[in-house]
Amino acid sequence: MRQEPFLDPKLKPDRIARELDWNLLRTFVVLAESRSVSEAAHKLSLKQPSVSTALKRLEDRLGRKLINRSPGHYTLTDAGRLLYREALDINGSVLRLSTLMRELTDEVQGHVRLMAASHVVCPLFDQVLADFHGRHPNASLTIEVESSADAISEVAAKRASFAVCLVKDHNPGLEYRRLYREFFGLFCGPPHPLFGKNDLTQADLAGHSSVSFETDRLQDVLRPVTLMRAQAELGQKITGLSSHLEEVRRMIVAGLGIGPLPVHVAARDVADGHLWQVPPFDNLPAIDVHVVWNPKAIKNRAEELLLEALLEAIETVPIEERTYQ
Repeated sequence: MRQEPFLDPKLKPDRIARELDWNLLRTFVVLAESRSVSEAAHKLSLKQPSVSTALKRLEDRLGRKLINRSPGHYTLTDAGRLLYREALDINGSVLRLSTLMRELTDEVQGHVRLMAASHVVCPLFDQVLADFHGRHPNASLTIEVESSADAISEVAAKRASFAVCLVKDHNPGLEYRRLYREFFGLFCGPPHPLFGKNDLTQADLAGHSSVSFETDRLQDVLRPVTLMRAQAELGQKITGLSSHLEEVRRMIVAGLGIGPLPVHVAARDVADGHLWQVPPFDNLPAIDVHVVWNPKAIKNRAEELLLEALLEAIETVPIEERTYQ
């Protein structure tokens, strides 16, 4: 069956460009990211009838139904999904444009919104930030900690300057560079029966409960860590999960179970007696942390300069010096 065109044939592209109200697209982005019209209205601080009317106007302008709505049912149509993808891109560009106009000045004083996975520990990254601040003291920076998937979504939507995170699948619309490599080991806390014991073998771990990250699954980004836990024959019961490294560490220290952590991140806690590393000690799984950015996003000068400095550091410093274990 031949698929219907997205737009009404009577609606020529130049007419759409003249008549389509940007506010309708902005409203639709919120509708597409909500679970109901009432939820979207709440996010927009509008009354529900106003949002419903805006949706109907947009559907009338485009000549296509965008959202299927019925009691207990709220989904985007094919046309709605296509429009959401394009409107999201436009929305990001408009937001970036307003930021650029506000920050236009001879001095670099723009704002950088950086998304980071939990507990990124990378001396090279820290040095780049220090050098950037030294050269551009009036530029500002926000670092928001999110799961790697959410961080990448923010970059794709042009709501974040760039992200430092783990990467599972590459989005063809984004750019990636490996920032550093870390190795994961297994650790337990003071209440655990294996804490402080020397000469442990991997067999000693069999049957013990574990804690881990939400992405510690065979089909996810921490697959190598999942395999390490399986080879250690830890019990099937996972007593605690979190997307934040700090909370996984908290549960390990509290004795909820044996759990994985980057070895270089856990080193201080091991030295202070808060954590104890258990087997395996060799051939530990390597995990790469990437810088991810959207080449289509309009960047202010601060964003451009910081990203350039970070990429230059990656190019000039060998990966051996960006590998922490």
